[in-house]
Amino acid sequence: MSTFKQSFVESNNLRFHVTEQGEGPLVLLCHGFPETAYAWRHQLSALARAGYRAVAPDMRGFGLSDSPVATERFSSLELVGDLVALVDALGAHDAVIVGSDWGATIAWQAAQLRPDRFRGVVALGVPMMGRAPMAPSGLFPKDVNTWHYTHYFSEVGTAEEEFERDVTMTLLKIYSAASGDAGPRTITMPNPFGLLPRNKGLLDTLPTPEKLPQWLSEEDLDIFAKAFRHSGFQGGLNYYRNLDLNWAQQAAFTGLLIHVPALYLVGENDTGLAMPGMRQIIELMPMLVTDLRGSKIVPRAGHWLSQEAPVEVNAELIEFLAAINTHE
Repeated sequence: MSTFKQSFVESNNLRFHVTEQGEGPLVLLCHGFPETAYAWRHQLSALARAGYRAVAPDMRGFGLSDSPVATERFSSLELVGDLVALVDALGAHDAVIVGSDWGATIAWQAAQLRPDRFRGVVALGVPMMGRAPMAPSGLFPKDVNTWHYTHYFSEVGTAEEEFERDVTMTLLKIYSAASGDAGPRTITMPNPFGLLPRNKGLLDTLPTPEKLPQWLSEEDLDIFAKAFRHSGFQGGLNYYRNLDLNWAQQAAFTGLLIHVPALYLVGENDTGLAMPGMRQIIELMPMLVTDLRGSKIVPRAGHWLSQEAPVEVNAELIEFLAAINTHE
């Protein structure tokens, strides 16, 4: 992303690598797993042209940003703290926060807890959800033969060893399997974010693509792979290892609604839409998000929405930002 300004910013006692473009009201772009700030390359330019200062950090544990050693340093509350401090470090009073995948989860919680600092929220893929009836480790399926991918990710060192063996192939398999190019989600379709057999790794369940997804170039894949060869996967996997801690801490915020303007977008072929009950969760979001301006399904797109459907995402973002009078 040589056309963008890249720098390091001290935030919440950590050093963050940030990529930015443009001048104007701050829009903070938060990526998911396994991505980096580069996932927002199409949005940075579009937002800058529309009159905004678009800033995409490598989130804690990713890319060139710091990655604390302790697993418990990756709770949602600490990650929200990173973003509050980042707004300060960038010299702004508030921002509109945009997140995808894990970044969407953190964006929702940031808007829920600090509406004074995050005046609007846009989430890609992951809807706002109420607190589950039990901890995720007990909620997600697991038996002697299969287990949910989050259980596999929670085994410290196991997924790291598998993923870091061939970083480029790891990313290619995961990106391709969760891409809209793979087609409509079915029970038999390979899914990196579903159930796994106990006797195999996650990558063993995914096909080796014959070609790149149409939205991903060789250069794009090389940039992502270089970032993960530098950082490794432990930081990103630590997000999953705090699911139970996040659930426990969330008890303090039960019933706290999101009142800032919000927008939700999801790809028609997103792996998440295949999860049981997900469409109902999306339909019930207005009960938790009182100023939900839109909840839209993007045709043919998959899990990597900001990269797969940049024209649609950019248009929705800019329309949303204009509607909430960010220029005031």
